[in-house]
Amino acid sequence: QVQLVESGGGLVQAGDSLRLSCAASGRSPSDYAMGWFRQAPGMEREYVAAINWRGVDTYYAASVKGRFSISRDNAKRTMYLQMNSVKPEDTAVYYCAAALNVRAVTVGQADYWGQGTQVTVSS
Repeated sequence: QVQLVESGGGLVQAGDSLRLSCAASGRSPSDYAMGWFRQAPGMEREYVAAINWRGVDTYYAASVKGRFSISRDNAKRTMYLQMNSVKPEDTAVYYCAAALNVRAVTVGQADYWGQGTQVTVSS
């Protein structure tokens, strides 16, 4: 079992930056690929970014590429999402997820999910 807890959400203005964290605990979380998803009110959950277990390979949705950056520190058992130049359409609950391979993360077939952290971007 792997437990995931997100933090760092909040209310920001368009153009600001924000960094989300996902703390992992339990059985060997560093063995897992991880990723971020988001869900806006009335919308389906949307893939945002993914990173492999070593933190070497990263993948992004087109909507955030060039603005968001995913990273992880396995020594700290923590994954991050650096959000720059945020837009009102980035408003959503952001979830972290973990799976044994990064492909599964990118298609939303994660084994573990966090509870989410709210990000609200005002215009």
